[in-house]
Amino acid sequence: MATELEELVDFLSSPSPQVTKAAVDIVRGLTGSDDGLRSLANYANKVLPSLSRLLSATKEISEPAAEALVNLSQNSGLAAKMVDMGIVKTAMDVLYKPDSSISRLLVMLLVNLTQFDAGITSLLQTGDEKMQGLYVMKLVRSFCRSSSEIREDAFEHVGSILVNISKNEAGRKLLLDPKRGLLKQIIRQYDSPNSLRRKGVYGTIRNCCFDAENELQNLLLMSEFLWPALLLPVAGNKVYSEQDTSKMPLELGSVLSIEREPVVDPDIRVQALEAIYLISLQEAGRRAFWSVNGPRIVQVGYEDEEDPKAMEAYEQLGSLLIHSSGTEEPST
Repeated sequence: MATELEELVDFLSSPSPQVTKAAVDIVRGLTGSDDGLRSLANYANKVLPSLSRLLSATKEISEPAAEALVNLSQNSGLAAKMVDMGIVKTAMDVLYKPDSSISRLLVMLLVNLTQFDAGITSLLQTGDEKMQGLYVMKLVRSFCRSSSEIREDAFEHVGSILVNISKNEAGRKLLLDPKRGLLKQIIRQYDSPNSLRRKGVYGTIRNCCFDAENELQNLLLMSEFLWPALLLPVAGNKVYSEQDTSKMPLELGSVLSIEREPVVDPDIRVQALEAIYLISLQEAGRRAFWSVNGPRIVQVGYEDEEDPKAMEAYEQLGSLLIHSSGTEEPST
């Protein structure tokens, strides 16, 4: 004899929209508690496909279905099942339907699923040469086009997806591919007024810099955008002298020669400094850093720093520059 929960799960596939709506609302409620999640996990093989199908329904049904999947995907075992059954593809297909009304929830679902290698592989479309990278290209385009000034920024969490995939070697290779130009597009969001976007941008840049040994040329091809993104947050609050700014490219010097809003979030400064450190481990990277008067910027920024973690990141970079200064011609 079927239990109440089994009957509830069956109702998710009811031909009656009213019954389906009532059932999906109850399931969404259950996913809000640990006990409810554990109970539903026992019926994952029926619950997950049913909720996945409902993502294409009207908003009053698709929205609670998406919310339920977001909650369920926080469980690593259930997230793995979702990836296996192709929910990454389903989410991307629904996300890019012209009338999609649950974009924000679908992006949050993808954030959870790409915390696992299998989810990253699925989003990268690894193994399909013709399609490989298409999903990521679409997400980057949406991330860079959508405005944080609108009431709801449906794609702000794409930054977290990019951080997740850039932890993966294949993901970094895709983002750093100069023919696709994805990282260059992402970097341009570094001064977004949206803190979630900025965190995503800096986390992604930092992760990509772990491949600086092999990808330095591709990173330095973006110097025009990369150095302002990395150096402006760590430049401190002072207005720089003409002597200092004359040794910088215009995009840096013009900003540092006037009063500006400080970067409040110390995590962004830490990630920027770690990225510079990873680039500076390479001799050509250090030369590029010297060429924009980077050491002077870091020196001035350190004088203003109060956050202990950020101070430690400044000191780590400073130590590297001091110990390697014999191989470069320092700016004076």
